[in-house]
Amino acid sequence: MSSRRLTVFDTTLRDGEQAPGFSLRTDEKLKMARQLASLGVDVIEAGFPIASEADAEAVRLIATRVQGPVIAALARCTPADIERAGWSLIPAPRRRIHVFIATSDLHLERKLRMSRDACLTAAVAAIHHARRYTDDVQFSAEDATRSDMDFLCRVIEEVISAGCTTVNLPDTVGYSTPDEIGTFFRTIVSRVSNVRHATLSTHCHDDLGLAVANTLAAVSAGARQIECTVNGIGERAGNAALEEIIMTTRVRADRMPYVTRIDTREIYPSSQLLTSLTGEGVQANKAIVGRNAFAHEAGIHQDGMLKDRRTYEIMRPEDVGVPQATLVLGKHSGRHAVQRRCEQIGLVVTERHELDAVYRAVMAHADREKIVTDADLSRLVARVRGTQAAPAFVMPSVPDFSSTPAESGYGHGV
Repeated sequence: MSSRRLTVFDTTLRDGEQAPGFSLRTDEKLKMARQLASLGVDVIEAGFPIASEADAEAVRLIATRVQGPVIAALARCTPADIERAGWSLIPAPRRRIHVFIATSDLHLERKLRMSRDACLTAAVAAIHHARRYTDDVQFSAEDATRSDMDFLCRVIEEVISAGCTTVNLPDTVGYSTPDEIGTFFRTIVSRVSNVRHATLSTHCHDDLGLAVANTLAAVSAGARQIECTVNGIGERAGNAALEEIIMTTRVRADRMPYVTRIDTREIYPSSQLLTSLTGEGVQANKAIVGRNAFAHEAGIHQDGMLKDRRTYEIMRPEDVGVPQATLVLGKHSGRHAVQRRCEQIGLVVTERHELDAVYRAVMAHADREKIVTDADLSRLVARVRGTQAAPAFVMPSVPDFSSTPAESGYGHGV
C-alpha cells in the first residue's frame, strides 16, 4: 500500500449503531452496508456478534450479501466472543476479526479488575485464537491515549509478533487534543520495534468536538487507517465524521496529501439514507451534509455566489452528491438574489421600482417568518402588482450555476 493511501474503516453499523436512538433492524443494516460499499469504504465493521443473536445474524447476512469491502466483526479478548465473530464472518470472501481489550490502568483496575500481565496474556491469546478464522486480525487497545506508554508499547509489540495486522489506538473518551495525538502516534512509531509490520489505526471520539482534528493529526503522525462513521454518529458525542475527514483530504490536499477509495459523490446519499433509517437527522449547520452546508442567505454572500461560486464555497456541492447550492431568501438577502429567485419560479421582475417594492415586501415577510418560500414569493410579487397570485412554477430550490466561470482550480474534487 502507498504511504499516502488511507484505509477507511467504517464503524457506522457497530459503534455508530450503539448510540441511543440509532439502532437498526437487520434489513436496515444490510441496506446501509450496501450503501457503504457503494461509497467505497475499505472495511465495514458490521457489528458485535456476541452482543445478541440479532447482531450475529446481521453480521452473517452482510458477510453473505455485501461484496467489495472487508467485513469486520468486533470481539472482546475472550474465546466465546471470538468464536461467535468467526462464525458470523464465515460467508465473507474478505473478513476481519477485531479484538479489543482496555490497556489503561483506570480501565484495568476499575472496570476489568485485571493486572497488566493478565491483560497482555489475554491480548496475545486472542490474536492467536482469531487467526484460526482469518489472517486479517485487528487489535484495539481501548483507552489507549490514557494508557501508560511503556506498557502500551509492550502490548503493541507483542500483539504484532502474535500475528496482528492492524493495531488501533483509540481515544476512547475523546479526551485528547491534536497536538497530544500527534506526539502519541509519533512516540509509538519510534518506540515499537516491529511497528512497520502492522498498520496503525486511529479511532477518535468527539466529546470535546475534536474527533476529526485528532484523526487528521494521527494520520500526519503515521496512522494509515481511519475509523469513522457517517454523520459522525456514535457513543455519547459521536465518532469522527467520515465525510469531514474525506473532504479535508480532497479540499486541502496541499496539507493532507492522502488518498482513499471513497466516491465522494456518494457521501450525501449515504448521509440521507442513514437519517431515513434511524429517523435521526443532522443539525442544519453540520459540515458537508447539513441542510445549510451549501445554503447562502446573506446578501453579500449571495452576490458573490451569483458572480463566481468559489467566492464562498470551498467545494462543489455536486462533488459530495448534493444537487446544487441553495440561495435562501431571508432577512439578510440582497436584491440580486430576490430577482434571481423570481426568475427561477417564472416571475419576471425587471423594473427597478417593482424590484424595490418586491424586495421590501420580502424583507418584511422575512422579519416575521424568517424564511421566504417560493409560494410566499409568488404571493408577494402578486401583491406588489395588485394581482392574484398564480401558483409558482416550481423548480428545484437551487440557482443555475452552469455558466459560472473558472471551474478549474476550484479545489481537489474527484
